[in-house]
Amino acid sequence: MTKSLLRATGNEETRSVSKRILIVDDDPVQRRLLKAAAEKAGYEIELLTEGRSALARLIEPDHDIGVVVLDLMMPEMGGLEVLERLSAAGSTVPVVVQTGQGGIETVVQAMRAGAFDFVVKPVSPERLALALGNALKAARINSIPVPAIRHTGFQGIVAASPAMERVISLGKRAAASTIPVVLEGESGVGKEMVAHAIQSESTRRNKPFVTVNCGAIPENLVESILFGHEKGAFTGATERHAGKFTEADGGTLFLDEVGELPLEVQVKLLRAVQLGEIETVGSRLPKKVDIRLISATNKDLIEEVKAGRFREDLYYRLNVFPIHVPALRKRKEDIPQLVRHFTERYAGVIGGKRIRSIAPDAMALLTAHDWPGNIRELENAIHRAIVLCDGEMLTTDLFPQIAAQIPGYRFEEADRMEDAAPGSRQTPDAVDLTPNDGTASPDAAPVSPMDEPNFHVETGMPAVNAVTAEGEVRRLAEVEEELIRFALSFYRGQMSEVARRLGIGRSTLYRKLKDYAINPDDPDREAA
Repeated sequence: MTKSLLRATGNEETRSVSKRILIVDDDPVQRRLLKAAAEKAGYEIELLTEGRSALARLIEPDHDIGVVVLDLMMPEMGGLEVLERLSAAGSTVPVVVQTGQGGIETVVQAMRAGAFDFVVKPVSPERLALALGNALKAARINSIPVPAIRHTGFQGIVAASPAMERVISLGKRAAASTIPVVLEGESGVGKEMVAHAIQSESTRRNKPFVTVNCGAIPENLVESILFGHEKGAFTGATERHAGKFTEADGGTLFLDEVGELPLEVQVKLLRAVQLGEIETVGSRLPKKVDIRLISATNKDLIEEVKAGRFREDLYYRLNVFPIHVPALRKRKEDIPQLVRHFTERYAGVIGGKRIRSIAPDAMALLTAHDWPGNIRELENAIHRAIVLCDGEMLTTDLFPQIAAQIPGYRFEEADRMEDAAPGSRQTPDAVDLTPNDGTASPDAAPVSPMDEPNFHVETGMPAVNAVTAEGEVRRLAEVEEELIRFALSFYRGQMSEVARRLGIGRSTLYRKLKDYAINPDDPDREAA
C-alpha cells in the first residue's frame, strides 16, 4: 500500500460481497451465541473451532467468506498468528477479533496485525451486527481495484518535512547517475516509492522497473528467480525461465530487503554488480545484462556484515550511494499532508462518498501518534476510518485503534463498558473503544485545534496541537515551546524526567527554557 503515496485519481462503484460469515472459536458456548446473533442479523454462518482450519479455508482461491469473526485466545494457533499469516498471504477479508482477556494491549496487537475491528466478550447482538455491517462495507471497498499509480517522479511524493526534502534532494542526484543506491529505513516508510521516483527521473524512465522482495522468496528458489534457469536444470524445471535480471535488462532492478539474501546467492549478485553479467542456472556461459540496481533494507547492513550474514565486499559494492528514509515519527510535519492525500484518495474510490474534511482534533490525534508501522499504518487507519464514516468529516471516534496506543488518552464519552449480555459481567479492563456511526451534526462546527480538544491526558491538560485553525502545520518553534511547557507540567517539573522523555540532554533543556522564557516552576508563566 505504500506505493499509493504517489498521487492517483479514479472512482468505481462498489461490488457485491458475500454475506457469509466465518466464526472461529474453540468455545462451543461462544460459537452458539455468535451464530445466533449473526443469523438474527441476516447472515449466513460457517463455524470452525481452531486457527489452522480457518487459515486453510481463507487462503482457498475461490472461498466465499465475506467477514471473519476470530477469537484471539485459541490453542495451537491463536488469533494473532492467524492474522499475521493472512496478512502475509495477501488476504483482504476483513477480520473482527473478539477478546475476553489481555485488555487494550491485546487489541492493539490485533489491529496492528491487520484486524478490522474488535468486540469484547460477551458481545451484545447489536454490537456484533454493527461490527459485521462495517466489515462488509470494508469488504466491498476492498473489492474495488485501486486506481493505477502514475509514477511522476519526486514531485508526486507527498512530503513537507526537511528530512524528506533531503531524501528527495539525494534521490534527484542519484537519478542523474547510474551508480548503485541503497535505501535504508524501517518497514513501511516508502522506500519503494523513492526507488520508483529515481527511475522516473533517470534516463531509464521508459525502461522496465522490476521489483524483487528478497525476503519473500523461498531460499531454494532465490537463485533461479533472480538469474533464471534453463529447461531441465533441476527437477521441476520443465521450461526455461528468464529471471529478474534479464527482465530488468536496460532498466532498473529493485531488490527489496536485500539483507535477506542467502550468502551463496550474494556471491552471484556480487559478480553481476562487478562485471555486469549473470550465470543462469543450468547454463555454461555467462550473460551480459545492463541494469540499474537499487537495493532496500530495514536492517543495519554493516551490523549484518559484522555478524557474518552479509558479505563485506558486496556491502561496499551496493552501498555506493546510501539514502536513509526516516521513520514517520521523525518527520511528523508530513502527517497532515499524508492524511489529506489518503483521505482524498480513498474517499474518491468509494462510490458516492464525499468526505470533505478531517476534524482538527482528529488531525491532532493522528499527529500525536508515533506510527510504528509508518506510512503503511497511517494509510490503513485512514482507509478504515473512511469505511466507517457516514458523514462529511473524519472525527476522532473513527480512530479508536490509534487512541488506544497513546498513553493517557481517553475519549470523554468512551469511558464506559461495552453493553454486556443479560446475566453476564464485564471484565474491568474491557474498555469499549467502539466507533459510533461517525455522522457529524450539520450544525456542529469543527473543533479548532487552538481550543481544548476532545481528549485529555490524565492531568486534564490539553494535548499539544500540531495544526492551526486553518488546518496548516504550526511553526516548529511554537510546537516545541508548547511541548516543553506541557512536559514540565505533566512531569511536575522533574527536569531529568522531562529531558529524558523529550529525548534531549538537561543542558539543552535549560537552554531551551531560557530561549522560550519558560519558568520551570510554573511553565504557564514567563521566566523572571
